[in-house]
Amino acid sequence: MPSAKPIGYKQSGVNIDEADRAVASIRTMARSTFSPAVLTDIGSFGGGYLLKGYKDPVLVSSADGVGTKLKLAFMTGEHSTVGEDLVNHCVNDIAVQGAIPLFFLDYFAVGKLDAKVAARVVSGMARGCRNNGCALIGGETAEMPGMYAPGEYDLAGFIVGVVERKKMLTGKTIRAGDILIGLPSTGLHTNGYSLARKLLFDVAGHRADTRIAELGGSLAQELMKVHRSYLKPLRALHDSGILKGAAHITGGGITDNTPRILPKGLGVRIDVGSWPVLPMFQLLRKIGNIPEQDWRRTFNLGIGMILVVSKPDLPDAAKMLKKLRERCYQIGEVVRGDGVRYA
Repeated sequence: MPSAKPIGYKQSGVNIDEADRAVASIRTMARSTFSPAVLTDIGSFGGGYLLKGYKDPVLVSSADGVGTKLKLAFMTGEHSTVGEDLVNHCVNDIAVQGAIPLFFLDYFAVGKLDAKVAARVVSGMARGCRNNGCALIGGETAEMPGMYAPGEYDLAGFIVGVVERKKMLTGKTIRAGDILIGLPSTGLHTNGYSLARKLLFDVAGHRADTRIAELGGSLAQELMKVHRSYLKPLRALHDSGILKGAAHITGGGITDNTPRILPKGLGVRIDVGSWPVLPMFQLLRKIGNIPEQDWRRTFNLGIGMILVVSKPDLPDAAKMLKKLRERCYQIGEVVRGDGVRYA
């Protein structure tokens, strides 16, 4: 039977006017990341980017999300950092292959669109893009009533970078005896939040605003720390020719991510105690009595990036990192065999 009242798209839960307001603010922020290589504006059906100056270019791409760290954004109302988390995560994933980021696209999906929240999320993405020298050239903002709980959204991103083929970091030159340099993380980055939330809020009964003495602040402040970019130190060592490989320590921790860059027949020895494990990870292990293997495979434990250099190049690598004011730790060595051994 036909409805007595006219039913349009707005009555189904989709507000086109709110979407237009969101796009208007997004367009301004995205344009702030543009370079002369960007050939299209926000709102085009596809983003255009001019690739020049390369002899034998390889495009390197990656897609990722922020995961359940978004639950902390919903809990705290802090929406301006998760976009930067997303960009930095994707930048790190292609930088370990030697690529320079060119452009980024996002996917923002929500049940009921709030233009102000969308703008705060995109402001973080724009900031991340500017800091990493890449352009935010487009994306998708999808309002889908009934798909998400009120006030919640999902966020994903796609990045494209470029590297000359002969300069790709493949890990093929890594040999037994090479040294592992660890660069510190800012915290959980964007991994392990499902377990962290369960332990901190369900088991320990804390709230987001609970202040923990050993953390030096509230749980919200610690958990919302931005997943940092490692592009600058990676570029410095790669451009110098001494970087043999790099592993972004994300889901799976050092245990699962380091072997991804090693030639067949090689493993690594990790020297336990060679870097300071951040207090948050100690707290989580204490609350959950987490088995050591799970602890090491769930969290980065304070190391967000591992660089591989030959032993003779270690002093030069340390000097370059010091010049960039980058803290670093010699955390282990490449060995014959396979897998990761903790000693």
